[in-house]
Amino acid sequence: MPSFMQPLATSLPFLGVALVLAVTPGPDNVFVLMQSAAHGRRAGLLVVLGLCTGLVAHTVAVSLGLAAVFAASAAAFTLLKLVGAAYLAYLAWQAFRAPAGLAAAEPAARGSAWALYGRGVVMNLTNPKVVMFFLAFLPQFVRPEVGPVAGQLAWYGVLFIIATLAAFSGIAYLAGSLGDRLRRSERTQRALNRISGVVFAGLALRLVTAAR
Repeated sequence: MPSFMQPLATSLPFLGVALVLAVTPGPDNVFVLMQSAAHGRRAGLLVVLGLCTGLVAHTVAVSLGLAAVFAASAAAFTLLKLVGAAYLAYLAWQAFRAPAGLAAAEPAARGSAWALYGRGVVMNLTNPKVVMFFLAFLPQFVRPEVGPVAGQLAWYGVLFIIATLAAFSGIAYLAGSLGDRLRRSERTQRALNRISGVVFAGLALRLVTAAR
């Protein structure tokens, strides 16, 4: 094991904390929940892969010190959160306009894998609060005497991604399975679409009003 990788005594507790954080209600796992319930397990899992890809980018940014530069710029923070809020508002608009019924839901579930994956990537990368969280959370477990700080940050970032992938995949599977039953009713599908729209609109409002 490379010197920058932490011993099990440190890594396992970190992984446990990361799993708890991953299942704690937040914008990303709520996003997975609604996408899976509305469009099925496949859609949810593809969104999860996109979100985790975004976490890879955040991990690299934190490890290289780029995230600290971004965090110091109020203009960059504001621009990114406005872009993210606009994207969530667009998803809310799509959800309110989505057709109801099982037959209408099937094309969305069979939609382009890249489009669903990209939705997760954009959702994660346009949320500046993720950058702030990584900057605040990962360094707490770094021990300079153990090895290179950048390597340790990367290691904990990888562990966090593993925890997120496991937790979010579970959410996607459970919500997708429940959604498969609910979508058999046109009335329920319409309600799911409206709930998704309200959730996305709420996330957009939360993001646009977020402070650094």
